Amino acid sequence: MSKAEKFSSGESQLVALLSWVRAKGGSPTSRRAKKRGFTLIELMIVIAIIMILIGIAAGMYQRSVHRAREATLRSDLTVMRQAIDHYTLDKEAAPQSLEDLVNPQSQYLREIPTDPITNAKDWHVDVGDTVMSPDQSTTGIVDVSFRRHAVQHLVGRLHRNYSSVTA
Repeated sequence: MSKAEKFSSGESQLVALLSWVRAKGGSPTSRRAKKRGFTLIELMIVIAIIMILIGIAAGMYQRSVHRAREATLRSDLTVMRQAIDHYTLDKEAAPQSLEDLVNPQSQYLREIPTDPITNAKDWHVDVGDTVMSPDQSTTGIVDVSFRRHAVQHLVGRLHRNYSSVTA
């Protein structure tokens, strides 16, 4: 067998191999390229799943922040009511304003707390003529609560009545 015959026989084998590869779906290099990447639909599905998970996490975060603010509100109301009671029993007179509780001479509170819902110091004080002890000479603040009109922007949410929180 001469070199020309070997070459033509090798060439025919190569042509046969290439036609077989084309029949099976393209070149070996193009098949490898297809296996390395993701299709557009696969990427879109993954992105959609990630967006759904982010939406769920954001909602859970908002609820936990709201619950934390409500817990802080309850705690602040309890502390202010206790300070009012202690002031009234110690001075035998109810405070006339919340500033009386932070007076440097008789400091029942370091400062008036900020309402965690409205981020303002706009507490509603109830002034009454309730007497806590027989020696009490004057009336003044008997209770404190948050301003309900400030949270009416939370439409659709059932608001708990925090005025009933007592010490």
